Amino acid sequence: MAGEVLSSVERSLADDQITKMNAPAPSICVFDVNETLLDIEFIAPLFQRLFGDRKVLREWFGQLILYSDAITLSGPYTTFFTLGQGVLKMLGSIHKVSVTEADVDELRTRLLTMPAHADVPAGLQQLKDAGFRLVTCTNSPPDPQTSPLKHAGIDGWFERSFSIDRVRRFKPAPQVYHMVAEELGVAPAAICMVAAHVWDTIGAQSIGCSGALIARPGNAPLPVDGLPQPQVVAPDLPGVATQMIRLWR
Repeated sequence: MAGEVLSSVERSLADDQITKMNAPAPSICVFDVNETLLDIEFIAPLFQRLFGDRKVLREWFGQLILYSDAITLSGPYTTFFTLGQGVLKMLGSIHKVSVTEADVDELRTRLLTMPAHADVPAGLQQLKDAGFRLVTCTNSPPDPQTSPLKHAGIDGWFERSFSIDRVRRFKPAPQVYHMVAEELGVAPAAICMVAAHVWDTIGAQSIGCSGALIARPGNAPLPVDGLPQPQVVAPDLPGVATQMIRLWR
């Protein structure tokens, strides 16, 4: 009986290995934008000035993701930037700090003009040279006047840029990743979601994409049994690119 059980387990493991070997390797990198490609620490001086602590930036960003998810789950919709401005005012009330319209305008300006992380061009070059297609998908709405990617000087790397504004659902809602796959005319298995946030890779992997985590400061894998783990983890984009090329090229 024990031998039969062992054989069954071994067969299951072998089947898993065959499935992985036969699975198509992803050929398209879909990049998150905020914090993954663009450095949100550029916004920190605003929080230092208002709250006396630049770390309140992280509180603001965490609340922004929380309420974007709440909106997606409950039904209404507003843009990521509008929500971010409201969260800034909410934190002003919580911390008993006066937040003026000029402060709100500064937040919007900084969100639109964040620089790219220093490691991004080199990592994008590695992936492009290896034959990966590069696109972006962001929670931020399109802006008719200012493109954050163009302002950061990295828009030329990407063949297309997608916004969740088209489906009015924030990541990690599955509709977002399905939208990208459908627009590109590929199966989810052709896509690897590259993000600095585990909630983003989990969302993409839930529909059959691969996941690559750039574990930038303040971010790390989430070691919970039953949750999909990114196939690639590194502290910067060149490290992620090196692993992706080794795995899939």
